[in-house]
Amino acid sequence: MKSSRLLSILLLLQTRGRMTAAQLAEELEVSVRTVYRDVEALSAAGVPLYGDAGHAGGYRLLDGYRTRLTGLTADEAEALFLAGAPGPAAQLGLGSLLSAARLKVRAALPVELRVHADRISGRFHLDAPGWYADADETPYLPAVADAVWNSRVLHVRYRRWREPTDVERRLEPYGLVLKAGRWYVVAGPGPRTYRVDQILELATTDEEFTRPDGFELAAYWMAYLRGFHDRLRPAVAVVRLAPGVTLTGPVKGDAHQEEDGWTRLTVPIESVDQAHAEFLRLGTGIEVLQPPELRQKIARTAAELAARYGNVPGNGGD
Repeated sequence: MKSSRLLSILLLLQTRGRMTAAQLAEELEVSVRTVYRDVEALSAAGVPLYGDAGHAGGYRLLDGYRTRLTGLTADEAEALFLAGAPGPAAQLGLGSLLSAARLKVRAALPVELRVHADRISGRFHLDAPGWYADADETPYLPAVADAVWNSRVLHVRYRRWREPTDVERRLEPYGLVLKAGRWYVVAGPGPRTYRVDQILELATTDEEFTRPDGFELAAYWMAYLRGFHDRLRPAVAVVRLAPGVTLTGPVKGDAHQEEDGWTRLTVPIESVDQAHAEFLRLGTGIEVLQPPELRQKIARTAAELAARYGNVPGNGGD
């Protein structure tokens, strides 16, 4: 809607300063001509917005101009208050700041949107960690967050899973990620990913670093997750599943329905031992075709089970 787009232009200029028509068009996913028309509409409405020509030109608001948040829709207000994460903010030392910010935003909302925001806060609560995961002790999290914010180098003693377990590292912390209740710091050189709760000792420095050009934390994390899953399950197995039987986890390629009603598919596996334990839980609902060592391992287990239970009364034994 045009009114929503006009407000978006105001907020973009208010938060980012000078922006060209092309930049606004890309951000709003509209044409440059549409941006020109929207800017004219804002100027006609009395918004102190002006443009500069030339290579370094663009649109900007008169210094000191601020718009109130009256353009928020009910859905946007609900999403804003649902997205609040007081637990992680408190871990970062920002709990009081988040509470103050939410109060200020709430006070700026019209009455009807304030009701929507209060309603969503009272009915939904986000708690990311799993039930059976103990809370990680992260005493150095505030120090890491401060170094991320101020681009300061850290020297840490870090515990990793392989030998040698305890290592010394010089970190250039680019960003923090909260995943399933656990904090990770993405740091150079590399970059590489480190669990904050595995930092055993930490020393802050006055040495500054420069983030790599073009580095985007969200894009890096998505690529890291894809690589993690690929490393976690480096091999594949070809299996057949009985009608109604399903597997949890990823599938490589398309599943093929066979004439007898069974489904043939290829699935990533971590190892033969891991797949052996996982597939046995499906009993006669699965047949392993490849790799041969996995098929043979399951066949041996099935033979041992048959021998063990073959003489149970009622099974045709003595």
